Amino acid sequence: MQPAPSDSKTIRVLLAEAERSLVEGPHPERARRDAETLLLYAISSDMPDANLAWLIAHENETIPAYANTYFRAALVRRRAGEPIQYITGEAEFYGLNFKVNREVLIPRPETEQLVEKVIELARGLKQPRIADVGTGSGAIAVALASRLPGARIHAIDKSAAALKVARANATRNGVAERARFHQGDLLAPVAREQFDFIVSNPPYVADGDRDSLSVEVRDYEPAQALFAGSDGLAIYRRLIPAAFDTLFHDRYLALEIGFGQDAAVRDLLAGAGFTGIEFTKDLRGIPRVATARRP
Repeated sequence: MQPAPSDSKTIRVLLAEAERSLVEGPHPERARRDAETLLLYAISSDMPDANLAWLIAHENETIPAYANTYFRAALVRRRAGEPIQYITGEAEFYGLNFKVNREVLIPRPETEQLVEKVIELARGLKQPRIADVGTGSGAIAVALASRLPGARIHAIDKSAAALKVARANATRNGVAERARFHQGDLLAPVAREQFDFIVSNPPYVADGDRDSLSVEVRDYEPAQALFAGSDGLAIYRRLIPAAFDTLFHDRYLALEIGFGQDAAVRDLLAGAGFTGIEFTKDLRGIPRVATARRP
């Protein structure tokens, strides 16, 4: 970076202009933070270690012309509502870095509770066999493999494009040798095998709730990973009984669930023969993770 000539815009000016632009976008409360993130993305090829402190320390300098072009294009996408993670191609989950694109859901912080619960239940098992159904980006599978060194993970998804992303993330995070990837519907690709844990963050949004979602989710994230019938329970109705038949005795199914779905999911679990049904609440007190044991 160089000191700005009199006719060039400094980092400070670029960020101020970007913030004003993004205030008119879908999330004005994040305008400054988004502007900083996108500027760091634009200069990352030249300055891979740059961070917010670097931007502040170099606010009177300019960025290369190509980076300015990337930055302005990224601002247009963000102002239209495209998630930051799809623009940069990166997302953080459970302290790990993941590649993401529009073929996969962006991993959410609340899903970390699902990972934590499985890790808690897996204590004492040297080599737990785990199936991650609807793996998407591979966030759950990779996070579990990274924290359970003896685990053998089977990651399943109907989407070949999603599995390509998941494989890349397993390699990126050094767990590819302990993960197998299967294309198919729910547990069908591993129907002849049995597991200690079946874990899933399935689609659970009711079709009629589409318009209530933010533009970031509704218009950009893959619909097949979001919506599950008129009540959002279509996948649970199929997955829960299939999981019962695919688990070892005294082993667990762990599911992320949507707002207000705990009672219905409890009934589905009990009806399939599961016992020890429990729900873990998120920071807002909403039941978010359902766990149940096959007796």
